[in-house]
Amino acid sequence: MRLKDKVAIVVGAGSVRPGMGNGKATAILFAKEGARVACVDLHLEAAMDTAEIIKKQGGEAIAIPADATREADVQRMVQEVTKEYGKIDILFNNVGIGLGDPGLKITEKDWDTVMSTNLKSILITCKYVVPEMIKGGGGAIVNNASMAAFYGHYNYPYATSKAGVIAITKCLAVGLAKYNIRVNCVAPGYIATPMVASLMGAKRDAAIEQRVPLKRHGKPEEVAYAVLFLASEEASFITGQTICVDGGLSAM
Repeated sequence: MRLKDKVAIVVGAGSVRPGMGNGKATAILFAKEGARVACVDLHLEAAMDTAEIIKKQGGEAIAIPADATREADVQRMVQEVTKEYGKIDILFNNVGIGLGDPGLKITEKDWDTVMSTNLKSILITCKYVVPEMIKGGGGAIVNNASMAAFYGHYNYPYATSKAGVIAITKCLAVGLAKYNIRVNCVAPGYIATPMVASLMGAKRDAAIEQRVPLKRHGKPEEVAYAVLFLASEEASFITGQTICVDGGLSAM
């Protein structure tokens, strides 16, 4: 098992709608690989659903409700994890939303909400998780960016925040290397998750046919395997990097 005896936190471990999201798939995979998993989500029921799947498969997990944009919630979450498991080895920051009208029609409120959810949440979770990793002699952090960070996306705050995820990943990687903490991120392309299910119509399918060399949506499980690699000792000399899980989109 690649994560045997590790304790992992997945922030955004639930799915906003029925189905399998990136966080849910990663939490389940972490557990299959031997990790004890803290399933954290804004919605307790969503976190509990993921934790129950893990338990039914013979894994170990707890569900914790928390708003990753609020320091008090994150601090409490970290306390609960360390009380239950005694340490933290892995953190997957998966919280993310797309919100608001396209282009300059975006409202100030929507801009602030997306930036807070997608970017500030990473800063806050790291602020409280990193000290626990330092106590344990190191760790691995993986952040979820997006291919939207690399091109002129119609949703300005989403693309900008995801570009910020890549930037803060590099900053954290350099700053935390002396503590043996590696920080990387994944950048998913067109992934078939509940969050984007409403966008999967003829127009989206046509875009995939034209833009994605592998000619299909990716699966959340395929994102999860990339996260697993970065979180595992197999990636022990990799930090500050972004892996594009995009079916070849970035090669076009």
